[in-house]
Amino acid sequence: MKFFKIFIYSLISIVFIACLYLAYALYINPKSPKGNAEYISDGKVIEVRYYRPFKKGRLIFGDPGDDALVPFNNYWRLGANLTTKLTTNQDLDFAGRLLTKGSYGLYAYPFAENWIIYVHNKTGGLSFSEPDSSGIVMKINVPVQKLSESLEQFTIDFVESSLRIRWDDIKVIIPIH
Repeated sequence: MKFFKIFIYSLISIVFIACLYLAYALYINPKSPKGNAEYISDGKVIEVRYYRPFKKGRLIFGDPGDDALVPFNNYWRLGANLTTKLTTNQDLDFAGRLLTKGSYGLYAYPFAENWIIYVHNKTGGLSFSEPDSSGIVMKINVPVQKLSESLEQFTIDFVESSLRIRWDDIKVIIPIH
């Protein structure tokens, strides 16, 4: 009986320490810090919460055999740590399609010439794997543009009336109205 108590207390301690480490790594001192982008115009407020990994000399986008961090034709959660979350207080024209007000998760399938951006009803969690396909609100296809200089840290921001996603030597722009 004494062995069982020691085992249970040890197991509880290990789980507690693991939870503390996870909280520290995700919220207190993440390797990929939290980023926010905000667009405000005529009462319309659009916010994007995401996590910003660094390049650190790695190959970011490329073929799966090239050991790229984000291989072409593979699920990517658009950043690191938790799901990238877009929230809007009004209905939007999102790349020519109606996106009703609310909160959505964003993820992508990058390719060399284009990305397929998914808008999903799942807005939280670690997103290590692709969310259930039943929650897909829309898929949009956006062309890839090359940057003149490499960008060290993953960045999402708004430029004019578009959502801009940039990292390494790649950018994609999603028109929003």
